[in-house]
Amino acid sequence: MTDRRGLLIILSSPSGAGKSTLARRLMQWDEGLRFSISATTRQPRPGEEHGREYFFLSEEEFKREVAEGRMLEHAHVFGNFYGSPAGPVKETIEAGNDVLFDVDWQGELQIRNSDLGKHALSIFILPPSIRELHRRLVSRGQDSDEVIAKRMQKSWDEISHWGAYDYVLVNDDLEATEASLCTIITAERMRREQQPNLLAHVRNLQTEFEEMS
Repeated sequence: MTDRRGLLIILSSPSGAGKSTLARRLMQWDEGLRFSISATTRQPRPGEEHGREYFFLSEEEFKREVAEGRMLEHAHVFGNFYGSPAGPVKETIEAGNDVLFDVDWQGELQIRNSDLGKHALSIFILPPSIRELHRRLVSRGQDSDEVIAKRMQKSWDEISHWGAYDYVLVNDDLEATEASLCTIITAERMRREQQPNLLAHVRNLQTEFEEMS
């Protein structure tokens, strides 16, 4: 048995708050951190491989996985199903590695209510202001004005769920926010629930105490 169980680290934010950048930095900070590979019913794009970018399933297979409780969370997005298979995540955390999830508040709630929910650590990233959020979306140069408007409309609904998370960080300084994330994760790794050997150690202490009495 490993010295600790891994965490299910959930990052959520409105689009443009810096979540993806922070996730990449966390992966660089700890090479043992694993990014959750989602399952999807969409067709593979050129260069994508099953089990690397996604687990590609038929709609029938996906629905069966959900019905049999083998998805930690799932959603229907733009005509396709997406979800997080529980099996690989359980194997990873039992091996002592953390798994990083990039999901919205609905995904966070599903993971929190799953069998592995007690190992979840949820962190919400807030922008410093709505104006700054809009500026970041525009400066990325990835979306049309129409798409940016839709993202902005959706942002407040996402922000309104901030209170359900374990930690909430305002990303007004990327370096400082990254440092805070690393501090949170380091501390949470030492939670009692994450240390499977503690009970055996305490029992050994009790036995030793009784032998010396």
